[in-house]
Amino acid sequence: MPPLSSDAPSRTYGPKMGSPKKTGEATQLRKSLKPLMEKRRRARINDSLNQLKTLILPLIGKDSSRYSKLEKADILEMTVQFLKELPTPCASVSGSADSFCDGYHTCLSRLATLLPKYNFLNREACSTLLGHLQQAFAQQGWLRDCSSPADLSKEPGLERPPGPPRRAQEAPSPQTGLWRPW
Repeated sequence: MPPLSSDAPSRTYGPKMGSPKKTGEATQLRKSLKPLMEKRRRARINDSLNQLKTLILPLIGKDSSRYSKLEKADILEMTVQFLKELPTPCASVSGSADSFCDGYHTCLSRLATLLPKYNFLNREACSTLLGHLQQAFAQQGWLRDCSSPADLSKEPGLERPPGPPRRAQEAPSPQTGLWRPW
């Protein structure tokens, strides 16, 4: 074996290190790509905030044209406030029929709260829509001993429209199964 000369450059190669030339190129490449990656990340954040703004302003009853220049923090604060005002979902449910029934009534309750609050429809249209949804639920035979959503009767001007009396029916058989959107 030839003796090591003292004038030869000492090089150590770690497990993830390539040759010194390749390591330097990789470092340069990372340095040159970092601003580009940061620019893309900021663009994604800004796009998401703009989408959030267009979604949240109508839900809180604000006119989009008056709020064209909102700060990012304002958009996030409006969203957090809106989400805090949403009713909390019910706790646990037992069976599949109960789960469907509870979910349907939770949805109706949220509609009964949100539709009049944000003026998507007038009161008469809200009442008609909610009544139709309740009747459709009853006509499908899914109605067992589910109580009506509390918010429907408490919401002023949104009384249940007159219709066929509600009656308890048998739960759907497990063989038929319930279609669920989730």
